[in-house]
Amino acid sequence: MKLVDAFENFLQYCRFEKGLTNQTIIDYKDDFKQFLINFPKKSNVDDLSPSDLNDFTYDQAMNGRATNTLSRRLSTIKNFFVFLESEGIKKGLLTEEISKPKLEKTLPSVLSVEEVRKLLKAPDRTTDIGKRDFAILEVMYSCGLRVSELVNLELKQINEQERILRILGKGKKERIVPIRESALKALRIYIYEVRNKHLVIDKNAVFIGQNGNKITRQTVYNIVVNAAKKAEIDKPIHPHTLRHSFATHLLDNGASLRIVQELLGHTNVGTTQIYTHITPKTIVESYDLFWNDN
Repeated sequence: MKLVDAFENFLQYCRFEKGLTNQTIIDYKDDFKQFLINFPKKSNVDDLSPSDLNDFTYDQAMNGRATNTLSRRLSTIKNFFVFLESEGIKKGLLTEEISKPKLEKTLPSVLSVEEVRKLLKAPDRTTDIGKRDFAILEVMYSCGLRVSELVNLELKQINEQERILRILGKGKKERIVPIRESALKALRIYIYEVRNKHLVIDKNAVFIGQNGNKITRQTVYNIVVNAAKKAEIDKPIHPHTLRHSFATHLLDNGASLRIVQELLGHTNVGTTQIYTHITPKTIVESYDLFWNDN
């Protein structure tokens, strides 16, 4: 894969899955531009090596870059390398000497259960596009999928009889996620009444755009944002909000952290602890439980 294409995928991930600001994306582009200036002969992902991080840092320092600028540029390239590793695009980029960084820890807003209901009612299900968008929103929330997992979902991953999805997550790790009946019904209606009667170029993909290929991250982003506007949800929202709401609502209703970890596809439970913050409802119920028992 060309290096510029891989970085564009990284930017889409940052924008549409992590919800990073436009200014952060602009900074990332500038940092990557500087990286390419440092390594003019590197054009493909296979050209990258772990030593590039140290070489880039050294060169930037020798050119008198300010400490804040230097730190940010190193962080950008580290995050890019982590992305390549986690997506299985390029292995062996991270060494023991280079600690694996995390992308920005700012969590998206959480929708209440009522707000989720309003969001799901937003698409006009009398139209083909509305049926597709409703199915997308239902599946994302009901299964807690990442955007990349949704856009890459294939027909063979759906098991209607057992009501499960076999999701291929980060690092090509497969996990089984249950799908509730309402989401499965929305999926059936979309596939049999909409998808199968339109142009389908990508025969394996579940969700198809108007060009017949699988939908893009940006399309999913637009679907979520437009539905939120129609539902008059007055808070920051993007696709990752549905995944975060899914996890939070499970914890609020008594699911164990270990189960949520498995459903989200997190390798370490520590990631789940950060991602699924303790909600006020959980705090109050835990407090009441203590005093009721004493």
